Amino acid sequence: MFELSLICPEDRIEHLSDALEALDAQSVGVEDADAQTDAEQALFGEPGLPPPKHGWQRSYLRALFADAASARQAAELLQVQDFFADCKVLGVTAVADQDWVRLTQSQFTPVEITPEFWIVPSWHSPPSQARQIIRLDPGLAFGTGTHPTTRMCLRWIACHPQPGRVLDYGCGSGILAIGAAKFGAEQVFAVDIDPAAIEATRLNAAGNAVEVLFGTPEQASGVFDLVLANILAIPLKVLAPLLCARVAAAGHLVLAGILERQTQELIQAYAPHCRLEVVDQEDAWVLLAATF
Repeated sequence: MFELSLICPEDRIEHLSDALEALDAQSVGVEDADAQTDAEQALFGEPGLPPPKHGWQRSYLRALFADAASARQAAELLQVQDFFADCKVLGVTAVADQDWVRLTQSQFTPVEITPEFWIVPSWHSPPSQARQIIRLDPGLAFGTGTHPTTRMCLRWIACHPQPGRVLDYGCGSGILAIGAAKFGAEQVFAVDIDPAAIEATRLNAAGNAVEVLFGTPEQASGVFDLVLANILAIPLKVLAPLLCARVAAAGHLVLAGILERQTQELIQAYAPHCRLEVVDQEDAWVLLAATF
């Protein structure tokens, strides 16, 4: 493998990335050229904030090519393009062969939910103190247990075992549905509008030897003793009447994907239906819950 390194301003990143892919780059990465300096910038994409940009004011682009000739040819072709103005080629260097699968796996380690409840990738052994585990590998669907919103939902499940029916609305990887099944739910239904999420849930449930029904939201009928929704604040506001209508008498509603600054906004949106309260908090995120 050979790496072609470039530096460019923010408004050229997309053009250069597209051009590098057209020139048979096997991958293209973007990094902040001012990282670890006073000029370093954070890119955000949280609800209520501007969408994330393609890169930073000054960005490194690092493109991998199969051989040195391809990398050098790409550099030569790029430098004669109009959109290469204000950009610079830093060089072409050889990249040592690595076990990329093992390198990727090394980034994911067991995640503690409670001292006795852990999310464990398939290539890891469970910690000795784990009494309950979910086996889950990183995939295309959101929800590997590494995000505070997922951990808070799973902590709530572990502390409030549900013997009845559970609905995981916007299931992603199915991790919350699997957690509910592990902690005694009689019937668990996981729904999502994304076919990739439904397939991920099916595979993950099978890998954890639990029974989870799955499908699109309209396929889950009736009311539930627990409704979980780990999405984002804006869709949660829109879904307030629908989600509350799915909660059985004396049932629970648990909502996540909410930033601390959005708490009152959500509480007010759900006020006509239920009384939400903050039941957990981690970093800048909160977990809201209500009992009907």
